[in-house]
Amino acid sequence: MNAKILYQKQAEFPIGILTFNRPERLNALDSEAMTLFASQIRALQNEPLAALIITGAGDKAFCSGGDLADLAARRSAADAESMIALMGDALIALENLPYPVIAAINGYALGGGSEISLACDLRILDANARLGFVQAKRGLTPGWGAGQRLMRLVGYSRALDLLLNATILSAADAQSLGLANRLAPAGEALPAALEYAAQIAALDPAVIRSLKTLLRAGLTLPYEQALQTERQLFPPLWVGAAHQRSLDEFLNR
Repeated sequence: MNAKILYQKQAEFPIGILTFNRPERLNALDSEAMTLFASQIRALQNEPLAALIITGAGDKAFCSGGDLADLAARRSAADAESMIALMGDALIALENLPYPVIAAINGYALGGGSEISLACDLRILDANARLGFVQAKRGLTPGWGAGQRLMRLVGYSRALDLLLNATILSAADAQSLGLANRLAPAGEALPAALEYAAQIAALDPAVIRSLKTLLRAGLTLPYEQALQTERQLFPPLWVGAAHQRSLDEFLNR
């Protein structure tokens, strides 16, 4: 049986690709797939990557959320608490990875799939992508952290409107709201993400990680502390090999 979560590392660049591999179920996550996903994210914490890409197998879905056929048997509050702890903690770990995470969204990212996409740093949507905050139609709120992430990305009023209306956004609409960093032709989200990740990988690894660290500080720390974090990151880069090489190239041009 094929693995429900696939991971591979590119040979040419330090880029990882994590794939939801249940195309016959629109890459919906059953209990096993959630556990595998959480385990894989933990394993990636110390991986020396320039970027991680998350995508879905096939051309119809990134991830269509939880697999209702599997989850329908888990109806107790304890079941809910266990599931949201597992996936909520996995997405916190995902956004705290020290390198950029790019969601290559091909087709549907609904419910839990939209929650995963918002935990990524960057999102590339193909022309057929649909980003759906459909939890209210299932009698639910987001449970894996998407409410807070969506509000930080688009603001309180707009986030509430999207959630109350169980909105499904087109790729163009997602971009207009700032939820898509780039658009790609139909079926080309992964190649576009690989191209973007290769551009990132051309930078000095310390710069990549420092840029993410200083911006994440702005989301999680008071303003003065975030400024101090930014100051602390700068001097080691100033004396680093990449900056010294850049200076020598400028002086010897």
